[in-house]
Amino acid sequence: MAGAGEDESAPPPPSALLDQKQPMEETAAAAGKLTRLEHEHGAPDETSFRMEDLPAEVQPVIMSQLPLKEAVRTSIVSRSWRMLWTFHSDLCFDGPTPNDLDSDTDDKFAGQDSTKMKRAKFIETVNSVIQQHSGIGINKFSVRCGMHKEYTDHLDRWIGFATSSKAKIIHFNLKKIYQPFEFHHFPLEALDSQGCSFVQSLFLASVSIKPNSVISGFTILRRLVLEFVKILGDFPGLLAKCSGLEDLEIIGCYGVDNLIVPHKLDKLQHLLIAGMDIQMVEFHATDLAHFEYKGRVIPIVLHGCSKLEKATMKFNGTKALAHTFTAVPSILSVKTLHLQAFISKYAQKLPARQQGMFLHLRHMTCQLIVNSNDPNGDNGILQLANCLDVAPRLETLHLHMLCAISSSFSSGEVAGMRRHDHLKTVFMSGFRCYKAQIELACCILRNASVLEQLIIEPRITDKVWAGDCSEWNTDLGQILPGVCEWAQVTSERFRKVISVVGASHHTTEASLAQ
Repeated sequence: MAGAGEDESAPPPPSALLDQKQPMEETAAAAGKLTRLEHEHGAPDETSFRMEDLPAEVQPVIMSQLPLKEAVRTSIVSRSWRMLWTFHSDLCFDGPTPNDLDSDTDDKFAGQDSTKMKRAKFIETVNSVIQQHSGIGINKFSVRCGMHKEYTDHLDRWIGFATSSKAKIIHFNLKKIYQPFEFHHFPLEALDSQGCSFVQSLFLASVSIKPNSVISGFTILRRLVLEFVKILGDFPGLLAKCSGLEDLEIIGCYGVDNLIVPHKLDKLQHLLIAGMDIQMVEFHATDLAHFEYKGRVIPIVLHGCSKLEKATMKFNGTKALAHTFTAVPSILSVKTLHLQAFISKYAQKLPARQQGMFLHLRHMTCQLIVNSNDPNGDNGILQLANCLDVAPRLETLHLHMLCAISSSFSSGEVAGMRRHDHLKTVFMSGFRCYKAQIELACCILRNASVLEQLIIEPRITDKVWAGDCSEWNTDLGQILPGVCEWAQVTSERFRKVISVVGASHHTTEASLAQ
């Protein structure tokens, strides 16, 4: 292959990937430096390493360690390297997305022209690369760009290249924001056209698919991710053909009323379902280790999941906390539980005595958004005491809280939590000394016999509020002294360590002096 690279008629690398002047200057400078070194130290002897001395099949493997753009740039250093990039194993193209294009200019018409120019250049680049590429040894083919239905011809050409080259990883993310119902159709049957299974990972976003049980090109598929995909057809039948599936993620898709899969997915280890307008979830997955659900409260049934170790539950609405602990028996065996809930005094309460016990639960993280006109009132936070009762072997608890409004400090305590002999570390963020927060903290301090440390942080963190939390933390200077004083008094009372995150040394000393 190195010899073939000497051919003067070999086509030049795609100019769109060279970024014209600056990369050319950098490459020329590197080549000039190499020439000077050879001149100063003499020509390399026969034992010196040269790319051309390596076996022909090894050279493209080395070139594939570089990003595609860098591989194309490197190919112009030597005529013998000119064709090496055409055997690059990972073809990843990131084009302009609708958000990127909208931020280019404030002028609407100028922005439209800029959009067309950038998209046209992107299309030209991809077409040039796949035209010159050998199509041999493709590991990954990825396209990420805001594309609309009118570019069907180009998209079909790219899909055809990915399937004909038998790419192991295929990613198509069209990042469509406008005209959401005009998705480009991704032909799943094209993955059957080669007469054998070759795709190991398939990621599709902002497209439509029409699955059916006849398609058989997914027998070695290990990872399937569908994001904002319109599903038309027999989706459970398609999954039945994915006998080797280990990771399944379905996010914001529509076209299905239920996710009821009667077929066994014995190798499935991770299942994520988020933002779906469905009525029920039911899977048979004996090897499932991590289950994630984000959406409204619905029945969830996971059959035979004896190996389930981690669950992430983020229900919408005020029934979330009670539903997680009372209505999803499939997750009772987990060791790690991560839950998010909206709670208020009107929320569905947990029963004092529950039927199911989380006997294996060791680590729990709770993200609670408290909707209450009175943070010092009964706002549902104390339900967590009942949650701890059903997890008698819990060792660490991370509690992130956000109360919508601020209020003055209060004190008090509540009984009702049973003795806990395994809880060692408790961390609470968003702790503002509201009455319910203090009652819960005192309840834990009194009943956790082996508690080593209670860590409290008044700051609202991004763990509970996605995005900028600065507006919730403008009054920290006023809150910190009171929190430090409460921590000192309470620590002496229960004879346990209470640490305040974010408190300066002099603030703590002042609180101790008082």
